Amino acid sequence: MAAKKLFDGIFWVGAEDWDRRLFDSLIPLPDGTSYNAYVVQGRDLTVLIDAVDPTKKDVLERHLDQFPRIDLVIANHLEQDHSGLIPYVLGRYPQSKLLATPAAKDLILTHLQVAEDRIKTVADGERLDLGGRTIRFIHFPWVHWPETMLSYLEEDKILFSCDLFGSHLASSDLMVKEEERIYEPAQRYFAEIMMPFRKIIQKNLPVVEKLDLKFIAPSHGPIYARPAFILEAYKKWIADRPENSVLIAWVSMHGSTAKMVEHLTEELASRGIKVRPFNLAVADLGHLAMSLVEAATIIVASPTILTGLHPLAAEAVFLVNALRPKAQFASFIGSYGWKSRALDQLKAMLDSVRIELLNPVQIKGDPRPEDLALISKLAEEIYQKHQAAGLF
Repeated sequence: MAAKKLFDGIFWVGAEDWDRRLFDSLIPLPDGTSYNAYVVQGRDLTVLIDAVDPTKKDVLERHLDQFPRIDLVIANHLEQDHSGLIPYVLGRYPQSKLLATPAAKDLILTHLQVAEDRIKTVADGERLDLGGRTIRFIHFPWVHWPETMLSYLEEDKILFSCDLFGSHLASSDLMVKEEERIYEPAQRYFAEIMMPFRKIIQKNLPVVEKLDLKFIAPSHGPIYARPAFILEAYKKWIADRPENSVLIAWVSMHGSTAKMVEHLTEELASRGIKVRPFNLAVADLGHLAMSLVEAATIIVASPTILTGLHPLAAEAVFLVNALRPKAQFASFIGSYGWKSRALDQLKAMLDSVRIELLNPVQIKGDPRPEDLALISKLAEEIYQKHQAAGLF
């Protein structure tokens, strides 16, 4: 299998992972994924930008067979799916050096155990002359690790962005051909990985927007031949303003909470609010995360188990707290048998998000007309909050 030529002197040497269905033993991959690595040749130097997941070592080996010389390896990000095979590459090309940010050096020594004399750190804005081609290094800390950087190939106007702008999608197309096809995988990727760093991306995205770009080449998913597409999507996703929508993460044991959710859904929809209910017993948490990107209000609906949240509801609350979405409001509805501390548990778990908690509705047993009236009152409160926030 030969490396795939993208342009004159620029090659894709990555690997498609068609059958992978779970990332980090956590993130569902309904469309598989790819690990993109690139070789760039100048008159004087040849560089490898990132590597692939260690499970695809045989693919990288075959791709590198056509490159007798690699002078430098650029590590934009030290997570294993990009860096795990760097020690192998440095061993295969003993004259090569590893380039990374100063913040990456300790991670390289700790996680990759590369000899210190093989490592060279690069400053923010530093340029590397390959001979007729120049790479500029752009530090992007905490997007999404402290050592992250981007590599910009100036003459060819290509940004090698590593995880930023990525998508978990295995595809035979190296370039995005159908933007509507890539939108959902890219949004899903943003939701699951980049959303906790929304404010940092918000602060740093203007640096990318100022670049003269023809292509954005991430380390997961196809290359963007129209960078404005993914840049505009990111600007929408990272913006502080949510949309007029409510996400309901719910689970029901004997039907009582389900009835409350059904009534709330109808009441919200009748007020012109988009509602996205997720039955946690069967829901794809990736789709739930995607809906968190734009939701203005989050409702957790759960019965009480041993005085606390149902475990599936607790998992959803944990996800919300970890991903730190832009939602402005939240509330809780649910049914209990004799006693409940579920609301206290929910409040304690949401310690990383700044969100206004609206009046909860907790009932004992099956909902009666007066209980459903309280649900209607909550729907009206949400409507008023959305209207005051200018979301209509």
